Amino acid sequence: MSSLALPLNPPIELVQTNGEEILYISKLPIFAKSKNRFFPTLSSGNLLSSFPRATVNMGAVPHVCNGADIMAPGIVDFGGPFQQGGIVLISDERHHKPIAVTIALYDKAEAMKLKHGKIFRNIHYVGDQLWSAIKQIG
Repeated sequence: MSSLALPLNPPIELVQTNGEEILYISKLPIFAKSKNRFFPTLSSGNLLSSFPRATVNMGAVPHVCNGADIMAPGIVDFGGPFQQGGIVLISDERHHKPIAVTIALYDKAEAMKLKHGKIFRNIHYVGDQLWSAIKQIG
């Protein structure tokens, strides 16, 4: 797991927007809180490298970026261990950049066996209100 280098006593700011809270640490939007759950934002920088990932094919990308949950047929690879209920990042197969933050509906061993159905619930994705708020705040 990589670490996030922060100064001692980093400045922390909580921004509330559209039913979500964004936690800025040293001016970086590190975490968000929505529906009583904290999760990393897609703008969390190096922190994202410490989370497990699933890679989706390019056909799934527009659906994921419109808020769709991630279905088994669109997944081309799993990276890192995860448990049911854990945070898993979704990356595209071409650029390998995170495009969504999800909740695993199964543990990795079970998810790898599935050929159809939802594997991950999408909670934050490129282009959503949280993404837009972070970009607008700067």
